[in-house]
Amino acid sequence: MNLKLKRPLAIFDLETTGLNITQDRIVEIAIIKVNPDGSEEQFHSLINPEMKIPDEVSQIHHIFDKDIQDKPTFKQIAKKVTDFIGDADLVGFNSNKFDIPVLSEELLKVNSDFDVSNREFIDVQNIFHKMEQRTLSAAYKFYCEKEIENAHSALDDTKATWEVMKAQVDRYSNLENNVSFLSEFSKAGNNTLVDFAGRLALNKNKEVVYNFGKNKGKTVKEISISEPGYYGWMMQADFPLYTKRCLKKEMERIKSENKNTSTSMEEKMKALKNKFK
Repeated sequence: MNLKLKRPLAIFDLETTGLNITQDRIVEIAIIKVNPDGSEEQFHSLINPEMKIPDEVSQIHHIFDKDIQDKPTFKQIAKKVTDFIGDADLVGFNSNKFDIPVLSEELLKVNSDFDVSNREFIDVQNIFHKMEQRTLSAAYKFYCEKEIENAHSALDDTKATWEVMKAQVDRYSNLENNVSFLSEFSKAGNNTLVDFAGRLALNKNKEVVYNFGKNKGKTVKEISISEPGYYGWMMQADFPLYTKRCLKKEMERIKSENKNTSTSMEEKMKALKNKFK
């Protein structure tokens, strides 16, 4: 099966120091880029996270402090990563909830201007869970009839993810051989989320609303009026940088809208005054 591609696909996997998106760091990244002509390229690197890897985490992915002490930091390889990905759409296993938010967080920490939002995201795990309800190892065995030799090795997990995705499209007649369709299908539950962490969403009127806590369901615009300090609290609290970027963008849009409305009113008043002079 050759997937129909309009632009490249970057299938990737991360190994990290833990599961906290805002605090933990990447220790390994592997990317397989599949081009529209079917050719493939690979990028793989161990990364010095500039923090200790907890022993219990090392026991899972088998990357220890001694393995990464002389490796480059993410800041040192960030441009290589973004240049390699280019304009590719992103594919991973549990990537919408973890790998993409973590990668986005790391890029923002080093002030990279790489935009992860203007592309499609295919989460193979979500497709798998909607179809079969299993883990990556089980998915690989189910779809490809093989065992992953080195589970929790980023490169082997990435290869397995790519093989599973191709097998899924082959197996299910209702899965279109189309990146946009697969991206939409692989979204979990709520398709109206604005940020990866799900703290912001769109309501039925396509307005940005808070999606958690006491202000859940209320628009960012109305809270900016009734509780102006809430925005400042979120920008200072321990929320993912991407969430903060999305919130800041919405606040800037609101300010611009208010400014335009104010200008329009002033112009109307001025016109009325001139009319009755």
